[in-house]
Amino acid sequence: MSSTLFRTKRVEQSIRDTEEPEHALKKSLSALDLTVFGVGVIIGTGIFVLTGTVAKDNAGPATALAFVAAGVACALAALCYAEFASTVPVAGSAYTFSYASLGELPAWIIGWDLVLEFALGTAVVAVGWSGYIQSLMDNAGWTMPAGLGSREGADAFGFDILAAALVLVLTGILVVGMKLSARITSIVVAIKVTVVLVVIIAGAFLIKGDNYDPFIPKEKPVPAGSSLDSPLIQLMFGWAPSNFGVMGIFTAASVVFFAFIGFDVVATAAEETKNPQRDMPRGILGSLVICTTLYVLVSIVVTGMQHYSELSVDAPLADAFKATGHPWFAGFISFGAAVGLTTVCMILLLGQTRVFFAMSRDGLLPRFFSRVHPRFKTPHRPTILLGVVIAVLAGFTPLTELAALVNIGTLFAFVVVAIGVIILRKSRPDLPRAFRTPWVPVIPILSVCASLWLMINLPAETWVRFAIWMAAGFLVYFLYGRTHSRLARGEAAEEQPSAGGGGTP
Repeated sequence: MSSTLFRTKRVEQSIRDTEEPEHALKKSLSALDLTVFGVGVIIGTGIFVLTGTVAKDNAGPATALAFVAAGVACALAALCYAEFASTVPVAGSAYTFSYASLGELPAWIIGWDLVLEFALGTAVVAVGWSGYIQSLMDNAGWTMPAGLGSREGADAFGFDILAAALVLVLTGILVVGMKLSARITSIVVAIKVTVVLVVIIAGAFLIKGDNYDPFIPKEKPVPAGSSLDSPLIQLMFGWAPSNFGVMGIFTAASVVFFAFIGFDVVATAAEETKNPQRDMPRGILGSLVICTTLYVLVSIVVTGMQHYSELSVDAPLADAFKATGHPWFAGFISFGAAVGLTTVCMILLLGQTRVFFAMSRDGLLPRFFSRVHPRFKTPHRPTILLGVVIAVLAGFTPLTELAALVNIGTLFAFVVVAIGVIILRKSRPDLPRAFRTPWVPVIPILSVCASLWLMINLPAETWVRFAIWMAAGFLVYFLYGRTHSRLARGEAAEEQPSAGGGGTP
């Protein structure tokens, strides 16, 4: 039993599977496309919202240092992703990497985890996008009909038609092809980055030096609901950490980390990249460097424009401009946030469909979903199925409480990929690696430690929900995946001749 649960799929076989005509994705992406995808999915509501939250509750002007700390934690994971994506340029990201290094059951677990992470992430972002659009409509004097707007505070039978419509439109774009998706993403990312740059440049002229005093706030009570107000931490360590000084910076880092979630989605497009050995590391690391730089600059500017204690939690950037007598920028920032969320939603949906497609091609899910469109060469079946499911989910469900599952799922994937780099280095030292993670095993071990620390900072309720989803995944694997995987069928074919007394292989 244990030998079948941890059977690995050879890297060479994974690459050969990508060459089967009925299951081959079209290679059309460049390093620039990948970088744009990364920036497109990373820069979302995090930078427009979390800056005010952590500055007010945790780090004050030192929020910039919190972004640096979170960026370093992500960089550790990004180095591991870059090696895997260039060595195993196959759709599926952490799922495929785990199959090659840890075995089938760990691969299934991480694939099941990613399906949930990307599905909830897409739905949550779609609902957030709908909220921004409705806010802009209200400013223009337009109001959504009752029951068709945001689900927050609505009656039980309401349906967020804007959120559902966005998911369905993006599903159609992804079915048509990756190149079209890349072009649309490039346009939207250009708008989004322009908004961020306007905030930085315009805000720089409104900075007051007194607002940086104190740069690191003194001790204050831990606010209810903060990342350190966690029963799990108190249960494991027997103490409730203070939220001040240097510790406040690390607390803030555990919160703003979630503004970086998304660079790992770039790895899911490895199979559709023209030169993955060269371009995947550039896309993953390049997008992370760009976003970290922008985040740090924005946090420095916004805490310089308005004292951290006066920053708003819901819209700190927009409200900081209002407080300095420039209300026009508030609408401009809201518009940029709404436009920018479309790419976040699309790229998360892209990542989920590629993981689902890879699991189907390996037989762990029905092979019906692994056939590509004869014209567009995209995995249209899982894209349509998941798009419809997520559209319904986004329309009917207020997902604020479930959103934390996106975070724990991402961190869990980081841990698995880092461990996989160490194992594959030892089990397959002969593999050609266009990019090599430096200082192995030190960097992967640091990545595991950083991810586990951030996971510990999540509420206990999130761990319970995550455990329930994982238990359901184990059930599906043992009832279907273990006996239907291509590796299982291949082993059965090899063992049958000897069992039958010398039959023909």
